[in-house]
Amino acid sequence: MMDTTPLRNAYRALLDAAVAVADSSDTSPVPPNGEWNAEQILAHVALVNAATIAAVSCVAAGSNTTYDNRVALDTWTIERLIALAGGSTGLRDRIRLQGDALCALGGPMLSDAELDTPVPTRLLSKATVLADQPMPLRDLITGLAEVELPGHTKQLLALLSC
Repeated sequence: MMDTTPLRNAYRALLDAAVAVADSSDTSPVPPNGEWNAEQILAHVALVNAATIAAVSCVAAGSNTTYDNRVALDTWTIERLIALAGGSTGLRDRIRLQGDALCALGGPMLSDAELDTPVPTRLLSKATVLADQPMPLRDLITGLAEVELPGHTKQLLALLSC
């Protein structure tokens, strides 16, 4: 069984940073050129979460799956999700619930064999390919806790100094 404590902590830190940005005296911190604003960061995270939940659910159902984060980088999709979620508050609520779901699904529900299932994966950051190969499902989940969420937490906190 996977310990989801690091994942839960990473979600808590991200959401705390998002609240700090939302509560800051600057109601709309402007990101550096080429970077996302707080709502865009949160929408991206929500899209990554949705793709991860889909992959976890497929493995749990015994079906084939892939993992591709390109839709989470698409500007139109990000803006659409911001509108559908109702902005920052709705995105934070969605991310909190997605985090709860991933901690429940990725922890006690999946066996080690399921967590070790290779998932054909394509990960991009901006225009850079980070991975284009099968990865164990476990690595997708731990990647959220160790890289994805902490990186976006730092990105949100950087908006406080803009």
